[in-house]
Amino acid sequence: MVTPVAKRQAVRHIREALALSERRACALVGVARRVARYVSTGADDAALRQRLRELADQRRRFGYRRLGYLLAREGFSPNHKKLFRLYQEEGLKVRHRGGRKRALGTRSPMTIPQEPGQRWSLDFVSDALICGRRFRILAVIDDFSRKNLALVADTSLSGGRVARELTVLVERYGKPLMIVSDNGTEFTSHAILKWADEMKIEWHYIAPGKPQQNGFVESFNGRLRDECLNETLFTSLSHARQVLADWREDYNTVRPHSQLDGRTPDQIARQVSRGHASETLVIQSTQSHKKRELSF
Repeated sequence: MVTPVAKRQAVRHIREALALSERRACALVGVARRVARYVSTGADDAALRQRLRELADQRRRFGYRRLGYLLAREGFSPNHKKLFRLYQEEGLKVRHRGGRKRALGTRSPMTIPQEPGQRWSLDFVSDALICGRRFRILAVIDDFSRKNLALVADTSLSGGRVARELTVLVERYGKPLMIVSDNGTEFTSHAILKWADEMKIEWHYIAPGKPQQNGFVESFNGRLRDECLNETLFTSLSHARQVLADWREDYNTVRPHSQLDGRTPDQIARQVSRGHASETLVIQSTQSHKKRELSF
């Protein structure tokens, strides 16, 4: 019994079980009588705790800061210290998943586009159905707003298929100035080279063995695997496509993005489209942990 709450509970138990006086019970427990009589006058956080538990159960891969963004949208406004205390008292935590060891040392931050649609990043993610059949996912994101433009799932994604999917995205979102990808066979195929030449889009390949040069989509892939793929057992390809579509909608419109100051990719895109040039987007570098400001 090291906390005042535990000691007050012990005093009450002794008095009820042994019919001792308050003075004698406090002496046995080793607590002052004024502490035993104390009644908390703090605010009732029952509603906040309940909603925090519900959100943590729905978003098992969200920490207390990201949950705080969601609570703020619903009218709760605890500061980060109180939120962290309640998060710990409720026994909530994100289970750490081990990852591969990464090289140490400083890396120069990537250049960030100045508006949406300037640069897209592409990469593949693989997973499996419960029957063991493998499938691949083509992920396309906008590097400025972090918006996920497409999640295309299929058992085979050739260079020609990638070119067709990109054509659909260009018709929907407009043509980017540059596309960044690794040196995978699909991205270096004749179909992609021909498509990039016909569309007059610059295609930049990162250096072999340097995934950090495509850090935006690599970071997105980590969130996709951690919050969606590792949390779901896919029964069929159609089931996987539906789950990915729902997660993509949530990622773009609901999920708060820490690198966007708690806003969503759709909010950033709308602000830019309305011409809010006076607003400032603060983006925190994951490499140097320093903040850089981008005005738009």
